[in-house]
Amino acid sequence: MFWSLIAIPFLGTVLGSSMVLFLKREMAAGLEKTLLGFASGVMVAASFWSLLAPALEWCSGVRAIFVAVSFLGGVFAMLLIDEFTPHLHVGAEKAEGVRARLSKTAMLALAVTIHNIPEGMSVGVVMAGSEGASALSPSAALAVSIGIAIQNIPEGAIISLPMHSAGSGRFRAFFAAAMSGIVEPIGALAMFYLASHISSALPHFLSFAAGAMIYVVVEELIPAASREPHSNHSTIGFALGFALMMVLDVVLG
Repeated sequence: MFWSLIAIPFLGTVLGSSMVLFLKREMAAGLEKTLLGFASGVMVAASFWSLLAPALEWCSGVRAIFVAVSFLGGVFAMLLIDEFTPHLHVGAEKAEGVRARLSKTAMLALAVTIHNIPEGMSVGVVMAGSEGASALSPSAALAVSIGIAIQNIPEGAIISLPMHSAGSGRFRAFFAAAMSGIVEPIGALAMFYLASHISSALPHFLSFAAGAMIYVVVEELIPAASREPHSNHSTIGFALGFALMMVLDVVLG
């Protein structure tokens, strides 16, 4: 069960990335916006229901301030990574991060790798929180793992297809997009062992991971999903993703 929870999100990325091997043309704009919105909804719901809500149960009253500080820490940590890593967001024309002589394909891969870091952290910290007497049930980690995997499927396709359109071969685009998800099991393992050995800081790890997830949504997913045309599709996708993750967390968590 332990290893399957870590592997499930990565398998979602691999499955989504494999679409470049079967689709003959780039994804329709309306569908891409819907899937970006869906991924945003899943991540926002997971950030609250699976991460922040349990953290606030542990740190009620004035101690909620420390949860807020940890949340901001996650945001600023991702901000620093975003600032110093050269990358190119989906649909963007101008690269971000420090200057580097990298191909467009490489910068797209780095963008989704940055994106996957907080997702892996979230799975790991919820796994740690579900052990022993805590506010999280053992099935809460399963809910997060499945939710992240579901939203990784469209994400993998949204990354691999533009890579192919930018000039990469199908297999190269598939491999680059799939391997960008390898940081998820690595991040999950690192956060699991860290949170397990410093159990008193578990609420802060939960809120830190939530902050990192929210940063990715606001910085990358929502801007890409809100570009015209078909921006209303992203709103529908967001609502569906949020509702799905909320139900998963309530039913399994």
